[in-house]
Amino acid sequence: MVLLAATGAAQGLTRGEALAAIYPGAAIRAEQVFLTPSQQKQVLTRGGGDVPSALVARYVATKDGKVIGRAYVDTHIVRTKRESLLVSLDDEGQVLRIDVTAFLEPGEFRASDAWLRQYRDRGLDDDLGIDRAIRPIAGATLTARATNSAVRRVLATDEVLEQRGSRQ
Repeated sequence: MVLLAATGAAQGLTRGEALAAIYPGAAIRAEQVFLTPSQQKQVLTRGGGDVPSALVARYVATKDGKVIGRAYVDTHIVRTKRESLLVSLDDEGQVLRIDVTAFLEPGEFRASDAWLRQYRDRGLDDDLGIDRAIRPIAGATLTARATNSAVRRVLATDEVLEQRGSRQ
């Protein structure tokens, strides 16, 4: 599968275009899922960070009647302003790509395509952290932390919703 640059928003891709690029030929279905209090606690425990809302916005990609991936929207505060990420996963819950769909902080604090590509083919484990498997961003520490927390939250949410055991 050919993967495009990590930040589709920089290329002018809409969320729909990013989904079509990462899941070519797939039918994409938007879902809104409400996590139960028990599920929220599981996400918190597995992801190691906050769960700001019980509402989860996700897209399920199917091809020939089979789920080939899921993508989640995660909106969070970086420093004082919002960032929205579209985190696309394969059918096993591994990161395929991260698209920055909104970044309201100054542009110099935005994560580069190369930095975001570090998450490719990663699942939720103890090494998925800054200064572990993920390099820090010089001059954009808050962006790196917020992004890593978002990816861990998405992966934990996917594990809980898909009822997969932790891969730690």
